[in-house]
Amino acid sequence: MTRTAVLVSGGGATLQALLDLCYFEELPGLEIAAVISSAPGVYALERAANARVPAYVVERALFPNSASFSNALLGKLRDLDIELAVCAGFAEKLSYGLLHAYLGRIINVQPALFPAFCAADFDAARAVNETLRRGVRVTGATAYFMGEEDNGFGPIITQKAVEVLPDDTAATLTERIMRQGEWPALTQAVGLYCAGRLRLAGDRVIIAKE
Repeated sequence: MTRTAVLVSGGGATLQALLDLCYFEELPGLEIAAVISSAPGVYALERAANARVPAYVVERALFPNSASFSNALLGKLRDLDIELAVCAGFAEKLSYGLLHAYLGRIINVQPALFPAFCAADFDAARAVNETLRRGVRVTGATAYFMGEEDNGFGPIITQKAVEVLPDDTAATLTERIMRQGEWPALTQAVGLYCAGRLRLAGDRVIIAKE
């Protein structure tokens, strides 16, 4: 089993998707050993409690910068013997020390088909708005390994396409990308990791055959 920590900052809708898959044993090899929130009092912590998963808070507001916050989070991950970290609505910037220590072991997901909108630091809201502004017909989500710089994109693991409808707004498109793109892409990527089928080779992810 892969001891995994899910990193959250808010309501935890993506966390719930992972918890449900674990409950129904649809992600063999995955053990959600901890939920770690960057803020107290968020609903994601209640979701963890309902699933009887240990939950912890490493409060970003208590630290003067992202480096000190990341060091505290790294210490918590190591204390809990965490192998894999999964970002599920995690809003905080991570620094080099943590990203280097967990290189190839932090999975995140974004609402775009990389490399679209990756010319500079990725911004999820901007990507959705630009998708609509430019008349993009197909968008989606990308699950990826975070690199040693927290710039919002990285080596691609899985991608899911989502159709853009003529009457879409930013709100409706964001919701559909989350449900049809982000959740499936992220859970597939986590499943591949837990099955031992992922290998990071520079900027590429190699997926071994079953």
